Amino acid sequence: EKKGIAENKAEIIVCKNNFHGRTTTIISFSNDEDARKNFGPYTAGFIKIEYDNLEALETALKSSHNIAGFLVEPIQGEAGVYVPSEGYLAKAKALCEKYDVLFIADEVQTGIARTGKLLAVDYENITPDILILGKALSGGVYPVSAVLANNIIMNVIKPGQHGSTFGGNPLAAAVAIAALEVIKEEDLAKNAEQLGNLFRNEIQKLVDSNSLIKKVRGKGLLNAIIINDSEDSSTAWDICLKLRDNGLLAKPTHGNIIRFAPPLVMNEEQLLDCVSIIKKTFKEF
Repeated sequence: EKKGIAENKAEIIVCKNNFHGRTTTIISFSNDEDARKNFGPYTAGFIKIEYDNLEALETALKSSHNIAGFLVEPIQGEAGVYVPSEGYLAKAKALCEKYDVLFIADEVQTGIARTGKLLAVDYENITPDILILGKALSGGVYPVSAVLANNIIMNVIKPGQHGSTFGGNPLAAAVAIAALEVIKEEDLAKNAEQLGNLFRNEIQKLVDSNSLIKKVRGKGLLNAIIINDSEDSSTAWDICLKLRDNGLLAKPTHGNIIRFAPPLVMNEEQLLDCVSIIKKTFKEF
């Protein structure tokens, strides 16, 4: 309405291989067929483009006056901790400003010190028009999420138009504030940055000596090991089962990627213990 888009004609640009949740609207533009199957009908109004592709973004932005927002993960977590090219987010934000479109950053996975900064967008010194947070916002203690924007955007929704039964829960808000205080006081973003660098350096040594590992990538304490196998293989799953047996929990993503997102409070000794388990496990394959 503010942009002059006709009623029920607004569109949002999203990226392929995204993960923004599993509600009916979100799975409408998901590439995860397991989440989509038998959960239709789906919600219209989304344009999917390649991630980390500024040309595709500008082409989509030019294509229609009806585009209201660009929804993006600063790092695609479920896709396998896919880190975009340096400068991608800042240039994407500039394109959104050029075409009068809201830049919406989903930092549910990357936010709250996980990547070595309080927010992953801080690496490129940008402020999203809308910021989505959750998961670590409560330190894992209580279910809480938040959508942040300035008054101009938030006041578009009038009192009584939208809401939820437990929205603005005072206990959830208190827990989130306490968690943020701990993260700041204990400088957990710096801890994530330092330990993340150590993790990738150590795993890179394994990459150089083990043909089963293609590469390691990530930022802070959000990392992934890429296995030298196809996406439809079970190799990552099999390795995760062996990691579990050896004392370390990790999550397979697709068939050839293993994701690691350890607690932000871990120390160097604990991280090196994890690295030892990883090295031992890969030697067994």
